[in-house]
Amino acid sequence: MNALNKPAMAGSVVTTFRSPVEISVAQTLSDIMQIVAVRAVVYMSEQDCPFHEEYDGNDFGGATHLIARVEGEPVGVLRLRWFADFAKLERLAVLREHRGGRTTFMLIDAAFDLAARKGYRKIAGHAQPRLVPFWIRKYNGRIRPGREKFMFSDYEYTEVEADLTPPPEAIHIDSDPMVLLRPEGEWDRPGILERSAARSKGFA
Repeated sequence: MNALNKPAMAGSVVTTFRSPVEISVAQTLSDIMQIVAVRAVVYMSEQDCPFHEEYDGNDFGGATHLIARVEGEPVGVLRLRWFADFAKLERLAVLREHRGGRTTFMLIDAAFDLAARKGYRKIAGHAQPRLVPFWIRKYNGRIRPGREKFMFSDYEYTEVEADLTPPPEAIHIDSDPMVLLRPEGEWDRPGILERSAARSKGFA
């Protein structure tokens, strides 16, 4: 399933309430610091998660982070990790005052679309039991059969999964090499290295 009709691009904007919410892919140290701040508020403060459990060593190993901002301020984050044949949605955190709007849906929609654009056909997650109906209803998800519930950081989780349909423009090994060099999630617009390619033509 492709959650949106268009690919999630960095800087995509959807309006919720009176202020627009912008979803983008983390690319800078400042972005990462904002992610750390939001997760500290939600997980460490609200859920009493210890620091070493929240920052588990997986934030830089094959991971992509999404940030939701309102008027430039970070209000929600999400982590995607990439495995051989599936993507895994993790660390979804939205500040309390933004949980009643569309921020949560937008982050998950963007994650589904980003994974589909990368050619993935399945996305997995660990959901607290109260959120499993949300996965099933909104994303046509399902509980993984034959898998027991499990605990970590003092909360119970259920394994869930959903199918993805890569769009025609999905990234693959035969994509234009310059497209493959573009920043994560920004495959529809020229990247910085294409400027260097144009510069090199002047020396031919």
